[in-house]
Amino acid sequence: MLAAKTATAAPWSTDPYSDALRTGRGPLYLRRADGWLLPLDVERWCARADAADLEALRRCEGAVLDVGCGPGRLVAELAAWGWPALGIDVSEAAVAHTVRLGGQALQRSVFEPLPGEGRWDTGLLIDGNVGIGGDPAALLSRMSHVLAPGGLLIAETVPDVDVDECVDVHVVRVAGAHGGVGPAFPWARLGTPALLRHATRAGWRPDGQWATGGRSFVALRNRRSLRTRSSAEPPNSTAVISSQRDRKSSPERTVADL
Repeated sequence: MLAAKTATAAPWSTDPYSDALRTGRGPLYLRRADGWLLPLDVERWCARADAADLEALRRCEGAVLDVGCGPGRLVAELAAWGWPALGIDVSEAAVAHTVRLGGQALQRSVFEPLPGEGRWDTGLLIDGNVGIGGDPAALLSRMSHVLAPGGLLIAETVPDVDVDECVDVHVVRVAGAHGGVGPAFPWARLGTPALLRHATRAGWRPDGQWATGGRSFVALRNRRSLRTRSSAEPPNSTAVISSQRDRKSSPERTVADL
């Protein structure tokens, strides 16, 4: 639910996606140049966290960054639990929806400077967001610098197939040629074997995988050393208080000064 590497292309902030979030309803699709359509589950995204979501959230550790948070069901759920969590999304409508649910969110791309870089304990790439930017290697490299050394990345993959696809797509409101169409942008689709291959090459350590509710998930551990911690974050940005590893929820740690 968060799109390209640069601020010059923000397809998820254009009308088809924004309108769907405002109404909470589809239909909405990703469409390849050859006409192939991937339905987007807008109704589920706009509902409360379901059982599969909750199973993933229970595995989170410490402060959580939800990359491509969309309408914010996961951030809001974590906030209700008293866990420090922040969502980021390039869509203004998504960020506004997240805030209305009681979560904290910023309108920002994962490839831009972020608060708390190098100190987040858990990162989430749910609802296909492992496809952000259409370059899994670049996204995994970026996440290794966003998360703390030893941090946990939970990613959702395409279930039951070993797909490894990087293509240009459009967000479209309806399947026919006359529906609302957003600009083209690069996107990736990865099954679990493909994600594990990319992750191993990018220096991540597999830390678990599971399937539930017709959805598939992978947990990865950040092997980046403390000595290579990112210095991209401005010194006064203190979105995550404390860089100490905290393996479960830590209510005294807050997301602040965003």
